[in-house]
Amino acid sequence: MKITIAPRARIQGKPQIPGDKSISHRAQLFGALAEGVTTITGLSGGGDVRSTGKCLADLGVKIEAMKDGVTQIHGVGLRGFQAPKRPLDCGNSGSTMRIFMGFLAGQNFSSELVGDASLSQRPMARVADPLSRMGAKFEMTNGSFAPLWVRGQGRLEPMDYELKVASAQVKSAILLAALYAQGKTTIRGEIHSRDHTERLLPFFGVPVEVSADAITIEGGRALKANAISVPGDPSSAAFWLGAALVARESKVTIEKLLLNPTRIGAMNVLRRMGAELEMKTETEFPEPVGTVTIRRSALRGTMISADEVPSLIDELPLLAVLATYAEGVTEVRGAEELRVKETDRIDAVAENLRRMGATVETFPDGFRIKGPQPLRGAVLDSFHDHRIAMAFSIAGLGATGVTEIENADSVEISYPTFFDTLDELSR
Repeated sequence: MKITIAPRARIQGKPQIPGDKSISHRAQLFGALAEGVTTITGLSGGGDVRSTGKCLADLGVKIEAMKDGVTQIHGVGLRGFQAPKRPLDCGNSGSTMRIFMGFLAGQNFSSELVGDASLSQRPMARVADPLSRMGAKFEMTNGSFAPLWVRGQGRLEPMDYELKVASAQVKSAILLAALYAQGKTTIRGEIHSRDHTERLLPFFGVPVEVSADAITIEGGRALKANAISVPGDPSSAAFWLGAALVARESKVTIEKLLLNPTRIGAMNVLRRMGAELEMKTETEFPEPVGTVTIRRSALRGTMISADEVPSLIDELPLLAVLATYAEGVTEVRGAEELRVKETDRIDAVAENLRRMGATVETFPDGFRIKGPQPLRGAVLDSFHDHRIAMAFSIAGLGATGVTEIENADSVEISYPTFFDTLDELSR
């Protein structure tokens, strides 16, 4: 699908944001692992989250779509899953595949996990290696890729593990595998990534000890069903914050938005770049939720360091676009993870910005952009990556001339109504 983006002078309104993708994955999965019926309000309708639901259904979990956007998950407990009769298709969702590797390792049956062409090129050994220390067994294509097979061991061993990569997916896989181990499992090292698993497991009745340098969980604890309302996804909301900074007459307010400290890195960077952005937290448990308002502002360049990257990894393509509007140099380092996403996002960002007339310097772990640089409309490619499609839709709002984005239907992965919302905000 090709989308045409014309320059827009005005972005105003209160967009409805899809439910947070990370929490939606976990709400479904924890509901399935729990005893009883979990009610979820505001579940994301994106393709990745649907992949998690389909995989759970193939494991014997009953999932019901009720009225008014409510979903019910009939939990089967830690040991109630059924051996799948076909490969579990994770689609494009790395979260589904990696997190499922954790709890499937503790089952009494084997499972095959498959994905689309993009997911089949993303590394899975980073999950299999720590889980193997707990006694998990895997067979992977070419040593690190899907299709892969999880040979359920029934029972795993606890461990004390030093996490080498700041990855919420790897961390979550270990915590879920630890539910099937007798004794305490502790994770140290690079643990300061998204912390939704650590927050939501206690919400479902499983205590998790979290300190500055360690996360500890006791195996064998049963999850209990709960009712959860999924707040708006800050990674999706970021595109409207960016749009408000590109269009000349803009004010955007986003309500019921997730404001978890591990997810608002992009908002903090935008403030540092000079954005007039207000955040107000209104509830705290199980996740901080509130309202964000942003107005058109002049931007200045900034340095984004490795320690900030985990809190804004999904927003970096957008921040690269905004760097072309900022006065001075914006540089990102420590973001080599961008090269193993749905596409190599560093190269994809650089390619599309260059097509729009910008100069970009790339590194193995990031990029450097000196602004401001006027952008001109061009024919661009999403490279089948939802974040690239949305980021360059925002770039097109402030460009001279018309921008065309090929393979724009990739937005279905996380934000199916993205282009409809864009039209609504620019009327």
